[in-house]
Amino acid sequence: MDPILVSPQSFSVLWIPTVIFSLLIPVIGAAIFTFIMAKRIAPLVKAAPDYRFDDLPQRLFNVLKIWFAQWRQPRYMLAGVLHIAIFAGFLILSIRSTSLVVIGLSENFVLPGFGGCAGDIYNILKDIAATVVLIACIVAAVRRGIFKPARYSVPEKYGHDHTAEAVFVLGIISLLMLSESFFEASFVAAQVKGGAFQVTHLMPGTLVWFSKLFLLNFSQSFLQTVHIVSYYVHDITFFFFLCFLPLGKHFHVITSFFNVLFMRTKKGNVKPVMHGVTDDKLDGLESFGVKKFEDFTWKHMLDFYSCADCGRCSDQCPANAVGRPLSPRFLTIKARDYSFKHYPLKGSFIKSQPLIGGIYTEDEIWSCTTCGACEQECPLGIEYIDKIVDLRRGMVDEGMVPQSLQKPLKALEKRGNPWGKMEKKRSEWIKDKEFAGECSVKLVEKGDTAENLYFVDSISSYDDRMQDLARSTAKILTSAGIDFAILGKLEKDSGNEVKRFGEEMLFQDLKDQNTNAIIESGAKRIITADPHAFNVLKNEYSGLPEVEHNSQVVARSIKEGAIKLETCDEPEKVYTYHDPCYLGRHNNLYEDPREALDAIPGLTRVDMLKSRDRSFCCGGGGLMLFYEPEEETRMGVLRVEMANEAGASVIVTACPFCLVNLEDAIKVAGFEGKIEAIDFVELIDRHIVR
Repeated sequence: MDPILVSPQSFSVLWIPTVIFSLLIPVIGAAIFTFIMAKRIAPLVKAAPDYRFDDLPQRLFNVLKIWFAQWRQPRYMLAGVLHIAIFAGFLILSIRSTSLVVIGLSENFVLPGFGGCAGDIYNILKDIAATVVLIACIVAAVRRGIFKPARYSVPEKYGHDHTAEAVFVLGIISLLMLSESFFEASFVAAQVKGGAFQVTHLMPGTLVWFSKLFLLNFSQSFLQTVHIVSYYVHDITFFFFLCFLPLGKHFHVITSFFNVLFMRTKKGNVKPVMHGVTDDKLDGLESFGVKKFEDFTWKHMLDFYSCADCGRCSDQCPANAVGRPLSPRFLTIKARDYSFKHYPLKGSFIKSQPLIGGIYTEDEIWSCTTCGACEQECPLGIEYIDKIVDLRRGMVDEGMVPQSLQKPLKALEKRGNPWGKMEKKRSEWIKDKEFAGECSVKLVEKGDTAENLYFVDSISSYDDRMQDLARSTAKILTSAGIDFAILGKLEKDSGNEVKRFGEEMLFQDLKDQNTNAIIESGAKRIITADPHAFNVLKNEYSGLPEVEHNSQVVARSIKEGAIKLETCDEPEKVYTYHDPCYLGRHNNLYEDPREALDAIPGLTRVDMLKSRDRSFCCGGGGLMLFYEPEEETRMGVLRVEMANEAGASVIVTACPFCLVNLEDAIKVAGFEGKIEAIDFVELIDRHIVR
């Protein structure tokens, strides 16, 4: 019996066997793709080194969770669900598309493992997937092309938006779904019209099922034409799409797997100045940081290629929200465009030019508070803080330091604190008469020893208002029966902000002095009330005892009964907890402070809309307390307004930097008398049963 339809392998057009095209299309397509990828990989070969082959179990887990399961996508629900549908369908249908390429050369080809019952199940699954993908593409195209969500817009200074490219790609994907479905539907329709003994089963309601019903109205010769045309439309579209991907923002379809595999597995730390160069060898480096494109690491260049231009990073960025000249999204897009321009597909590579003053401005890079909101939101593991810090290192190395930050830097170098106050005054907060009468604090500088070291850090040591936090912390530790001491004048600034400012050698000096003082103190545990100190001691120092934030100590002491709390003294007020960036996003400490607050009987607490890993930065990270940025409003003001919208009358935080900004913002926003700000330790201290 003659076959119902002639396959692409056996068909001829004007006596020319179409199998020739079945061979030429993949060969030419693969050759072009290889050429493009070689050009795209070129800058990565020239890039700075980066060690990303450690912690393999965690990396594989990240791939399964973030890449395969698309874990972060539903944080933007509609867009996330659409993306998951297209991504999942793409994975399923990639098997079919691969087999179709070979079917053009061998019509009976079946991928290993996809024969028999497994093949029947897969065919049903891929038909459902094709239908879902087509629907998702139509919805996404309407949403992107007509409704145009604000986060996709592109300011004029950055060029044009990518709506046309996005809709074009959705059209290509839709064409792949339609051509594959018509290829199969034409064959099944021909079976039905030809009276075949056994007809291929199609899942009712799917795209291919509807296509079959439509094609049943046409002749066998027309079905033959549809069968061949749809095959080669699919084949050409498949390889065109493959070669198109590395030319724009959809490069992430290829690179995202690798970007997630090599994403950072630890939080809170900043990359070394140069991978492979230890801290004691930094003096031997001729240049610090990123000044030209090739100074970025290969992973950071992979980040540029992997950006999907979804705008989530900038949508969550507090600097962008207050009108500072920073949008994380465009840090990446501008670098990708720079790479495409300087490493063109045709012609010689173009000599690199300075990035600052070229594609980036100084204010743009200094505007970042290193809060980590962008990295938390990115569904593809793109990193920003390391790039920002590396660019700052380069600017500091070239002497490009903002005027407002020069004084605190010099003070840090001379006195070990950004206020430039005498070292001997670091422990003066313990001399307050009322405090000294109820709490005795040991001083390591006087030879005292203790099991625990309370690391106060600069802001709580020298700022008059923040000294209250230091005293409250000391009283809480005393009430909990914890033996502790402070370093006094032996303590230097922890250096968290210095590190993120890009002054690496100053940070190393501060770190060395603090490390020696802490080790010589003999303490077995470090406790701090400052998330910035907590972060850097825990994640950037080495060889230290265990480091804890006071909220951890308080929550544990309450559970163990070492601390008992009185009924809330102002039960009529509504409290909300503001997550400090360096306690929350950078160190995943969200619940301990809340559990401690909730342990106060009668206290009413609500969460703001932006809380936990979506908390909104106060604006104090990375020496920003001293920086004078260009902005339309203050981050702290927006945060206070969020607290007001949540119905809160008291904002509780667990960070002196946050408290400074929030108290100031309450005045600026006109909420004095309506909203107040208080630190976690002050509130707990006020309610301890003594």
